[in-house]
This record gives sequence, structure tokens and C-alpha cells, in this order.
Amino acid sequence: MLEGRSSSEPRLSVVVPLFNEEENVQPLYDEITAALEGVVDSYELVLVDDGSTDRTVERLRRICGHDARVKGLRFRRNYGQTAAIQAGFDTARGEVVVTLDGDLQNDPRDIGRMLDELDAGFDVVTGWRRDRKDVFLTRKVPSVAANWLIGRLTGVRIHDNGCTLKAYRREVVKRARLYSEMHRFLAPMLSLSGCRYREVVVNHRARRFGESKYGLGRIWKVFLDLLTVKMLLRFATHPAAWFAILGFPFVVAGLAVTALSVYLYVQAPAGEPFEIVVPSIAVLLVFAAAHLVLLGMFAELVVRAGDYRETEPILTRVETGAVSSGYPGGAEGV
Repeated sequence: MLEGRSSSEPRLSVVVPLFNEEENVQPLYDEITAALEGVVDSYELVLVDDGSTDRTVERLRRICGHDARVKGLRFRRNYGQTAAIQAGFDTARGEVVVTLDGDLQNDPRDIGRMLDELDAGFDVVTGWRRDRKDVFLTRKVPSVAANWLIGRLTGVRIHDNGCTLKAYRREVVKRARLYSEMHRFLAPMLSLSGCRYREVVVNHRARRFGESKYGLGRIWKVFLDLLTVKMLLRFATHPAAWFAILGFPFVVAGLAVTALSVYLYVQAPAGEPFEIVVPSIAVLLVFAAAHLVLLGMFAELVVRAGDYRETEPILTRVETGAVSSGYPGGAEGV
């Protein structure tokens, strides 16, 4: 069983990012409260508005006004789902932190099963939308390809990294520092500290109100974030190896062009001027490789001389009702 909770702390914190979900806010609140009835003795609901332009904030104020268990936060403008989830993590006080989407596609009734898995000894429980109710070509196909690639590069085999419905132990999630689109790579990132994870099949429902905020345009950003995750997982403590790998193709290309320039010089007719274009390219390639190696060495010095501690959190605090300097533009209380 999970232990270490003080009497003033809730057993569970449910974090939900919202962006233009005015029609979903009240049904979402009703479903979560109904699903948690009898499941946990105490909980809090952290609803984070990510700069909505509709009446989402008005609905949040109404809910916060009649239920003290609900905390409402909002960003001044839209910063993305990852920033909203990070704000929720920093605010959450529960022994367990659960995240889910605000579009009603995740089923809050699955939270109870996730808590059971955490009680069984796992640190992270991630949902698997095996019967996903989304558009096949623009959502399902890219998701399958992305999850396969994530598994290959990180070694953490999860069917559905993009499922927001996840449960974490507090001591695990408080180490998270999320940015860009990193929330979907949180399980691979947490594997740095040896976290035990479990994947469970969860119910997924068709969207009832509003429209999806994601499309094919995010693929390139996700791919770049995946490269960052790969670097952090494999080379966080030895960055020189990462830069050496990056520089290796330049070394090979530089040697090949150098050999070509020698061949052209030998074959050039005597007395005729020799073009320096090819040798110049060889020199540039070799300098590029040397530059990357030097960057790796400086990175090693930064890691060794700096205060790098992969397991200790660097925490910021999101104060309800006040602007926090921990986020761009500030997170405000609703």
C-alpha cells in the first residue's frame, strides 16, 4: 500500500488540462466525482485552463465556488498541454497523481483500476486506448508509427504513449520537468531513475463536444522531442559520446573527400592549376567533426562541474490566486 501521507494531504490528485472545453467542463466534473465516490477517501481535482478563448474559465469558477476539492488554474494564453500538465503536477498534493484529458474521451471510471496497479507495486500506470475512437488516417496511423518508433529508440515498450490517462506516485512525478511536447514521453523519461511501469487497457470514447486540438502538423515537433528524449536517456551523464556520434558522419565524409582530392591532384596534368574546391570541402568537414567533439568535451565539463542530479527535483510552486514566475506568462488562480 502507498504510505507517507499526512492528514492534511489528499490521497489522490486528478490533473486535467483544458483548452476551449466549455461544454465538457461540467460533465467532466460530474463524471470524475461520481467515479471516485467510494474509491478513495479523499481527493482533489486540479483543472488547468490553458488560455481558453471560450467560456471554459467561467465554468471553472462556478465549479470551484461550490466544491472546495476543486482547484482552478489558468494561463494568460495558450502554452500547450505539456505546460498545463506541469502546472498541475506542481500544484498537486496527493499521494497519487492521475492525469486525463478534458474532452471526455478518457473514462474516469478507469482510475480505480489504475490505483489498484499502483498498490500492486508499480510507480507509473499508463493507459492503452486499444479500441481508440479517433480518425483512422490522421490520428490512429500516426500514433501507431510514433509509438513503435518511441519503443525502438527508448527501449520502453508502451503501446500508447499519447494516452493522457496515466497514474503516478507522487515521489516519481515530482521529479518531472516537462517542456515542449514532453508529456507523452514521461514514462520513458522516468525510466532514468528505474521507475516500474505498467500498461492497462482503458476505455476510450468518441468526442461529444468541441473539436480535436491536434492534427498531422504536430508530427515534426514530436519527432524532434523524441530525439531529445533519446539523448537524455542515453547520454545525459556522458554528452561527449552523443557529440562524438553526431561528428562521426562528418569524419567519414571528410576522409572520403580528402581521398578524392588526393586522387584528383595526382591525376591533374602537370603545370595546370589545381582546383581547391574539393580540398576546401574536406577541410570544412573535418573542422565540423572537430567542432562537435570539442562541444562534447565542454558539455562533459558542464555536467561534471554543474549540479546535475537526475533524481532530485527542482520545484516551482503555482499559487492559486497569484501569478507564478515559474511559467511563461504566469499561471493564475481561477
